[in-house]
Amino acid sequence: MTDTSRPLALVTGASRGLGFALAEALADTHHVIAVARTVGGLEELDDRIQKRGGTATLAPMDIVKADAMAQLCRSVHDRWGQIALWVHTAIHAGPLTPVDHLDAKDWKKSLSINTDAMAHLVPYISHLLASDGRAVFFEDNHGGEKFYGHYGTTKAAQIHLARSWQEETRSIGPDVRILSPKPMATHLRARFFPGEDRAALAAPAQEAARLLPDILGA
Repeated sequence: MTDTSRPLALVTGASRGLGFALAEALADTHHVIAVARTVGGLEELDDRIQKRGGTATLAPMDIVKADAMAQLCRSVHDRWGQIALWVHTAIHAGPLTPVDHLDAKDWKKSLSINTDAMAHLVPYISHLLASDGRAVFFEDNHGGEKFYGHYGTTKAAQIHLARSWQEETRSIGPDVRILSPKPMATHLRARFFPGEDRAALAAPAQEAARLLPDILGA
């Protein structure tokens, strides 16, 4: 069931971590279009949203596939016309390794998900956002740090592209925001720091609650 009286929020990377938590929280005020490859995670999200009295449309798709994203955006346009919010959390965490040990497969996957996908996601989704719409990205500053060759480089490129879009739309919209989450107990971080004390980290739901006013606020 779709609550057409609510604004639409598109969340890319909604099946786990911060994306999952934000999609769940946004369902209190928006109809959520949840995009991710992991079907089980999307189904769990849908169950949680329904328990909160919200609604969601699940889109089990791979953001790197431009044709699939074009089809999704066309379907959203034909059904609803536009969206109010795009929250982009999809990310790949390549393993920490010295630059001279970079694996070509890991590099290609990091580049494809973290950077290359932006080249079609922004053009497609920007047409769904009205001038008063909003796109939100999340900074994670590891560019240039040792052992972060995969993740740090490609994530930094993603954010620099978002900053260019932010400057280009500052006076005409949509509103492009770049936020900085605190370290969280996510699967992504566990890949980097498998032995870390996770009790000292923020839960994704807590961080989503902290970030939500900046995501929704004027």
